[in-house]
Amino acid sequence: MKLADNPRTLFDWTAKQTYIALANMMTSAALMGIDSCPIEGFDYDQVNAILAKHQIIKPDKEGIASMVSFGYRLRDPKHPRSRKPREDVITWLD
Repeated sequence: MKLADNPRTLFDWTAKQTYIALANMMTSAALMGIDSCPIEGFDYDQVNAILAKHQIIKPDKEGIASMVSFGYRLRDPKHPRSRKPREDVITWLD
């Protein structure tokens, strides 16, 4: 069976591929000082209907798989960011 033979399998695969683009967009935004957040768990049918109504997608050929929000924070977080030392989180294998 080919990937394209099963619509659900094809959708699941293509949905996972969107995370590659999301990661690149979120990394680029962070480098520009823009915060971002990936979004799942939304009403897919309702979002697709809104996008189709505004002629952003063609519902017979396209659909939304994930979303991401971008924006500038109003204020800095209460707690400073901290990172563990590299030696505590990276193991090099020879």
